[in-house]
Amino acid sequence: MRRLRNIYRLGVKEFWSLGRDPMMLLLIASVFTFGIYIAATAMPGTLNRAQLAIVDEDVSPLSARLAAAFYPPHFSVPALVGREEVDAGLDAGRFTFALDIPSDFQRDVLAGRAPALQLSVDATRMLQSFSGDAAIQQVVQGEVNEFVQRHRATTVPAVDLALRVRFNPNLEPAWLGALMEVINNITMLSIVLAGAALLREREHGTVEHLLVMPVTPGEIMVSKTWSMGLVVLGASALSLTVVVQGVLRVPIEGSVALFLAGTVLHLFATTSMGIFMATLARSMPQFGLLLMLTLIPLQLLSGGFTPRENMPEIVRGIMLLAPTTHFIMAGQGILFRGAGLGVVWPQFLALAVIGGAFFSLSLWRFRRALGQLAD
Repeated sequence: MRRLRNIYRLGVKEFWSLGRDPMMLLLIASVFTFGIYIAATAMPGTLNRAQLAIVDEDVSPLSARLAAAFYPPHFSVPALVGREEVDAGLDAGRFTFALDIPSDFQRDVLAGRAPALQLSVDATRMLQSFSGDAAIQQVVQGEVNEFVQRHRATTVPAVDLALRVRFNPNLEPAWLGALMEVINNITMLSIVLAGAALLREREHGTVEHLLVMPVTPGEIMVSKTWSMGLVVLGASALSLTVVVQGVLRVPIEGSVALFLAGTVLHLFATTSMGIFMATLARSMPQFGLLLMLTLIPLQLLSGGFTPRENMPEIVRGIMLLAPTTHFIMAGQGILFRGAGLGVVWPQFLALAVIGGAFFSLSLWRFRRALGQLAD
C-alpha cells in the first residue's frame, strides 16, 4: 500500500507540473483538434480541385466541349489562357496541369489523323499530378470518342464485375486521415510527455529531491508512465468523440472501449520509450533530435501510410519489434472493420510483450542514470 500511495502521489505531482507548462498543454490541445482536422480535410489522397489551364488554339465545338468536361470537385473551373502564359503559370504554381489544344484539332479528329494534345504537368505536386495525369487522359479520350460517334453510348462489357467497397464505400480520404492521425498523435505525445516529464525534473533540479525521498526508481518511473499515459488516453478519447465522430462525421465501426484498451497497452510501451530516450538526452533539444529519429520510421514503416506488404521483407521483420506496427494493425481492425477481441488479441499480446520489454530496459537505464546522479 505504501508503494501504491507513493506512485499515486508522484503521479499527481506530474499533473501539477504539466499544468504549469502552457506550451505542452497547447501542444496536446492542438494536435488532437486542429491537427486531426487538417490531416483529414487539407491533405486529400485523391484528386481534389486540381488547377487546370487550357490553351484553346482551335476554338471549335470540340475544344469547348473538352474545356467544359473538367469541373469540381476533381478539378477547379479551367482557366483559359494563352500559350505564353503557361510556363509562367506553372513556374508560379498557379496551375498543376496545362492542356494545349492545337489549331485544326477538330478537323484532324474528324479526318482520322490522330492529332496530338500536349499536357504539361507540375510533378512537384505529387499527389495530384500522378492521379490527375491519368484522369485528364481518360476525360479527353471519352469526350473525343463521343464527339466522333455523335452519340453518348455505354459499352456493355463481356463480364459484369460487381464492385463492393468495404469499410469506406465512398472512398472518403478524410475517414482514413482522421483516424490515422489519432493513432500517430497517441504515439508522438506519449513519447514526448513521458520524456519531457523526466527532463523537466533534471532541468528544475528536482531529481536530487527525489533521490533523498523514500521512493524507489521503479515507483518514480511507474508514476510518470501512468500519469502521462492517462493524459494521452483522455485526450484521444475526447478527440475520437468530439472531432472525429462529431465534427468530421467519421463512422467508427468497432468498439471505442476496445480501442482504448489497446491504447493503454500501446501507451505502456511508448511512455517507456520516452523515459528511455530522456535518460540518453541531456536537454530538450537533444531529446527533440532523438524524437525525430524515432518517430519518422515508426510512422512511415508501421503500415499506416504504406501497406507492410509493399515493404522489403527485412523491414517488415524489424518493424515487428515496434509497438506502432501492432497498434496500427489493431486500431485499423477495430475502428475500420469492427473487429472484436477474438480478432485483435494477437496484437494486444504483442503490445503487452513489447511494452514489458521496453519498460524493463527503460527501468534499468533509469536506475543507472539515477545512480550516476547520486554519485
